[in-house]
Amino acid sequence: MSNVFRELLKKVGSGNHTAENLTRTEAATATKMMLLGEAKPAQIGAFLIAHRIKRPTGEELAGMLDAYEELGPQLQPITSQPPVMILGIPYDGRTRTAPISVITALLLATVGQPVVMHGGHRLPTKYGLPLIEVWQGLGVDWTALPLAKTQQVFAQTKIGFVYTPVHFPLIQAMWEYRDQLGKRPPLATMELIWCPYAGDAHIVAGFVHPPTETMFRVALNLRKVDKYTFIKGLEGSCDLPRDRTAIIGLSQSSLEIQRLLLSPHDYGITSKNVPLNTTAELLDQIKQVVAGQPGELMETALWNGGFYLWRAGLCSNMQSGLTKAAELLTSGAVAATLQELRQALKMNSEPPHP
Repeated sequence: MSNVFRELLKKVGSGNHTAENLTRTEAATATKMMLLGEAKPAQIGAFLIAHRIKRPTGEELAGMLDAYEELGPQLQPITSQPPVMILGIPYDGRTRTAPISVITALLLATVGQPVVMHGGHRLPTKYGLPLIEVWQGLGVDWTALPLAKTQQVFAQTKIGFVYTPVHFPLIQAMWEYRDQLGKRPPLATMELIWCPYAGDAHIVAGFVHPPTETMFRVALNLRKVDKYTFIKGLEGSCDLPRDRTAIIGLSQSSLEIQRLLLSPHDYGITSKNVPLNTTAELLDQIKQVVAGQPGELMETALWNGGFYLWRAGLCSNMQSGLTKAAELLTSGAVAATLQELRQALKMNSEPPHP
C-alpha cells in the first residue's frame, strides 16, 4: 500500500513546474491511507508539507471530505424544519480575540435552529483556546459522551458537539505530524467545511485568505451542497469582526456566490473586537452575556446573534435580528437553554442504574 501512496506523493511533491493536482478520487484515497496508517510516517509528513506548498484545489478538498464521510462519525437526522447549521471553527483555537460562537449556538437553539459543532482540545499549530474548554467552563462537558449519547442530547436540545478524540479517533495520529511540521496542512482547511451530520445541513465556515473561499465553494458544489455561508471572520472563525466590515459569501441557487458586506457602524455596534486575555476572564464575560448584562462582549454577541438569526431565516432583516438577539438574552431565554443543555448532558453522562 505504501507504493500506492508513493505515487500520489510524487504527483503533489514534484516541484513548482511538474507537480500535479490530485483527482477527487486520488485525494480521498490519500486521506484514507493516512488516517488508516497505510502510508509510512515519512510519506505522510512529506505529503502534508508538499500539499501545503502546492496548495489544495477544491476538487482535492472534496475528496478529503469524501474520506471523512466514509471513515468518520455522523450525527443522524433529527426532526427540524430549518437545515442544521454546522459551525466550522479552526481546530487550533483562538489566541487574540474572544470567541462568541458558543453564545451564537445557544441563541439559535433557543429559537429552534439546530447547531452542530466539532473539534477537540488545544491543538497545533496555535494551541489556542478551543470550543470544548469554553463549553466546559459553562458546565457543559461533551468529552465523556459516546456518539449515541451526543445524538440524544442533540435531539433534545438542538445543540450537538462531535468531540473528535472520542468520536473520530482515526484523526488523532495526524496531530503529531501537524505539530512537528509547524504549519497547517490542507486537512485543516477541509475540516472547516466538514459536515458530521447525515441530514439537511447549512455549512458555515470562516476563512482568512480570499482564495480559500473559492476552494470551499468548488468543494461543496462538487458534493452537491447548496446551502453555505462563508465569513472572513476573527482568526479564521465564523465570528463576525467588529473592527472592520464583515465580508460574507452566501450560497445562491446557481454556482455564483452572493457577496454581503456588513458594517458594524450601520447598526450602532462599536468597532472594537474584545481581546482574549485569560480563559477565566472570558468565561466571566460569557456568563454575564448569558445573564443578559451589558458589556463589550454583549455587543459582540448581539452583532453575531443578529446576523445568524437573520441568515437562518428566523428574522426578516439584520436589524430585527439584533432586536431579537437582545430580547432572547435579556429575557433569560438563552440562560434557560443553557440550563436545559447542562441537565441533558448530566442525564446522559450518568451510568445506567443496575
